[in-house]
Amino acid sequence: MAAAATAFVGLGGNLGDARAAVLWALAELDRLPGTRLVRASSLYRSAPVDAGGPDYVNAVAKLATHLAPLDLLDALQALELQAGRERPYVNAPRTLDLDVLLYADRGLELPRLTLPHPRMWQRAFVLRPLAEIEPGLVPQGALETVSDQQITRCEK
Repeated sequence: MAAAATAFVGLGGNLGDARAAVLWALAELDRLPGTRLVRASSLYRSAPVDAGGPDYVNAVAKLATHLAPLDLLDALQALELQAGRERPYVNAPRTLDLDVLLYADRGLELPRLTLPHPRMWQRAFVLRPLAEIEPGLVPQGALETVSDQQITRCEK
């Protein structure tokens, strides 16, 4: 069997009990077929970017997975649906949002999935938790670029 790929997933939510939804999703990631949760960041609270609504609860997870990128995306979207995710309009508030940020060293540009995630380098709610669990992936300059975005580390 081929070695598992390393993937990073961004988690967030700002409707209902967002903290509980993110913690539930972290546990569910470890139950995906051929997938193991290697590490999860702390939870972070951040203001919405390019959207309205309440603050988000965010985290980043590191996975070892045998799922192909689109299969992983499908599994993540199934978890979002289980958590009551609706998509009434772009950047709408949500119960749970799960994004594939990075998948191995792969670059990918498909209608459903772009890797690396096209906006991850513009988002403190991605870069801070990612730097926490995999500091070598996030240059200091990238963190400085998003330093004006309000984000607070929370307790799990």
